[in-house]
Amino acid sequence: MSTILDEIVANRLEEVSNLRKASCLLEIKEKTDFATPRNSLAKTLLNPQSSGIIAEFKRRSPSKGVINNGVQPETVTRGYAEAGASGLSVLTDERYFGGNITDFMAARSANPFIPLLRKDFMVHEFQLFESRMLNADVILLIAAILEKSEISRFTSIAHELGMEVLLELHDESEIDKIDQEVDMIGINNRNLKDFKVDLDRSLKLLDRLPARAVKISESGLSDPETVDYLRNRGFQGFLMGENFMKSENPGSACRDFISKLKV
Repeated sequence: MSTILDEIVANRLEEVSNLRKASCLLEIKEKTDFATPRNSLAKTLLNPQSSGIIAEFKRRSPSKGVINNGVQPETVTRGYAEAGASGLSVLTDERYFGGNITDFMAARSANPFIPLLRKDFMVHEFQLFESRMLNADVILLIAAILEKSEISRFTSIAHELGMEVLLELHDESEIDKIDQEVDMIGINNRNLKDFKVDLDRSLKLLDRLPARAVKISESGLSDPETVDYLRNRGFQGFLMGENFMKSENPGSACRDFISKLKV
């Protein structure tokens, strides 16, 4: 029985195939500024003065539908940065999350000096070169949709392009897919097959992660007390989107949230 994740991946593969027909890697490389150094999310999260919050711009999701269509990425992400977020994340999947690369470019232009994660379903190396052309600092690799060999290869390419890698896990079966070279490991508290949230997921997998990896808890975080608790248990980063985006002013909501953290 197919899941929504299977559907998303199938759609992304088709989209990337069409993109590859319309543009070649050589053209992308010619448009890319490889000289400008990227902003390190891993180093920022390891700073003890960092809020640890990676604030996300997300218009909608398969589980929640439309979250907020009335805001602009440059306004929201600038508000996040001014609120004290350690990093930013922008969805670029259009069909299921309402995002696009135009949103990402707007966020990048408005925030040149804060780490920016391109949040998408990476299924082909073409997307890595595209991400670098967009001046992404970090890419997301989802263990559930990639083989270990693909994770290793994509990580190597990302590093050659000057970007960091956040590897996302969902359950214990994916532990063996961890490549020791990834910069950060995220545990998604939301099951991508049925989209149910279980915050215990982060804690169950924490002790199984490599000691050197920067550890991030993702999804379902809605109160400062939970973030403080997870930080005390060993997490350095906290990826949050819906909790802020459902507010009329996401930047203000982010500021209020961070002000309550025990950093």
